[in-house]
Amino acid sequence: MKTTISIALLTSLLALSPAAHANFSVNVGAININPDNSSSSINEAPTLGLKGDSDTQLGITVDYAFNDKWVLELIASTPFSHDVNGTGGLAGNKIADIKQLPPSLIAQYHFLDTSYALRPFVGVGINYTIFFDEQPSQALKTTLGTDDVEVKLDNSFGFVAQVGANYKINKKWGLHAMVSLMDIDTDATVYANGAKALTSTVELDPIVAMFGVRYSF
Repeated sequence: MKTTISIALLTSLLALSPAAHANFSVNVGAININPDNSSSSINEAPTLGLKGDSDTQLGITVDYAFNDKWVLELIASTPFSHDVNGTGGLAGNKIADIKQLPPSLIAQYHFLDTSYALRPFVGVGINYTIFFDEQPSQALKTTLGTDDVEVKLDNSFGFVAQVGANYKINKKWGLHAMVSLMDIDTDATVYANGAKALTSTVELDPIVAMFGVRYSF
């Protein structure tokens, strides 16, 4: 369902009038998300915490150019998968497997003019991260003494800062590279037998990097 949401966002952008298509570019490539992994304690025990690992997926970004300088970019991808591992007293234990999608909308300013093949840009925008398919590990179930365990991560809304560059090979084809810092904070809650057992506020704040090919309509 979450993948369908991202596809629908892309489709809605591309469904604009044919005249507007001339202002569109699509970038496709590898996109990596690498969480910062700072977190609060669990149940206020200072030696316990959570961290997530990095993941690489297929990235798709759609750019709409208002003029030669200003561009609106939508970042989408196939779902990221993460192992959520314990820290401190939980070190060495996997807590859960989770999936997430961080669609982002970014306003970019492009330097130099269109006669240059290489054009750097900077951008700022907003991000909405959707967490889903949280699966508790067997180690967590064993620790809590029950198989009736549920893990929930709240969706997150935050800001994005971005730098990158486009390289024009010819009129239609080029290369695209970008690095974004995303503000992603989530409240993680673990339920055992229907009752709240563990809580933690996790600041993922990942660095997101992408490199791919670019096609301009």
